[in-house]
Amino acid sequence: MTRYASITERLTGLGSHKWAVHIAARERAAAGERIIELTIGEPDIAPDPRLAAECARAIAAGRTRYSGGRGEPALLAALAGKYTRRTGRVVTPENILCLPGTQTALFTVMLSLAEAGDEVLVGDPLYATYEGVIGSTGATKVAVPLRAGNGFRMRAEDVEAAVTPRSRVLLLNTPHNPTGAVLSARDIAAIGAVCERHDLWIVCDEVYEDLIFSGPFASPFDVAGLAERTVVVSSISKSHAAPGFRSGWAVGPEEFCSRMLPVSESMLFGNQPFIADMTALALTEDFDTAARMREAYARRAGLIVDALGEVPGICPMRPAAGMFILLDVAGTGLTGEAFAWAVLDETNVAVMPGTSFGEEAKSFVRISLTVADEDIVEACRRIAAFATRRTGGEQGRARA
Repeated sequence: MTRYASITERLTGLGSHKWAVHIAARERAAAGERIIELTIGEPDIAPDPRLAAECARAIAAGRTRYSGGRGEPALLAALAGKYTRRTGRVVTPENILCLPGTQTALFTVMLSLAEAGDEVLVGDPLYATYEGVIGSTGATKVAVPLRAGNGFRMRAEDVEAAVTPRSRVLLLNTPHNPTGAVLSARDIAAIGAVCERHDLWIVCDEVYEDLIFSGPFASPFDVAGLAERTVVVSSISKSHAAPGFRSGWAVGPEEFCSRMLPVSESMLFGNQPFIADMTALALTEDFDTAARMREAYARRAGLIVDALGEVPGICPMRPAAGMFILLDVAGTGLTGEAFAWAVLDETNVAVMPGTSFGEEAKSFVRISLTVADEDIVEACRRIAAFATRRTGGEQGRARA
């Protein structure tokens, strides 16, 4: 007789195992090695001091008591204002649930929409936790290939090809991690038409909304005809360089939020009022945090393309948004996994293997743009020397 619930089997290998290179790099750094860490998306600037001050003010004012299950009134009002302005429709607190970070929001949303016997469609490459989030519900993950030749943007025809009678949810991520791809309004419309035809929910992770390097942001929630089948998850982790505060939300149809509320309450029953006050300030005042990150990450992506674009065996894939860039390493004869471990062992540069992000990314590594320019340049010098040794000098090329 088994002593554990089946969820523990479904999630075996889908947690911190995916960050094995990152964990090893941190251990080596703690032991005194000088590691250039290009693994996780942790902003390299601090949150605006006004946010920390608001958090401290709220704690001093006694904002440490229990919160409501849906969220604090001021934060709900701030979020309702944000999405009302963005969509041009009236969005109310009844369309919103506040949770500790995008990850928690995504987990709770998916638990409310899918279960054993269902299928959840998701682009591949995909963020490393998505497979676990889907697996936790008992549903089956169905990969929709995101191809480099299409800039890693999801295509409606590929979604259509993946749909079966068991399909229940399409999990979107735009701007996309790990590729930096951004779906256009035209992309959204075409994908949305497939979801309407097959009566699919759309769950859209929009945590990188404010980190698009140029051009507009498009969301299925902003399309009136898709809003009743769309749930958005997001947070201030990326937009305000505040990942450790764990302040996120889900926005969707009123009936969905009513049904999800007891699911959320059973797990959390509200988050911290003092963090909610800080988040409300973040959403209602002007901050330049995202603009500074956009400028820095676009510049660093350019540095990598310039430094590695002609290096033998590797090919940098210029992103349109976010804080990462993918590097195609197939020309070195190594998988992304083998490349990441070899670069760590031989050059003390830590990158994420593409296998952490799905089958379609197995020949890639992901490089974080959240370190100083000089570290980016030095890491590129080491990676270039490593690749040249591996290939004997055959030229590579960058892709836009």
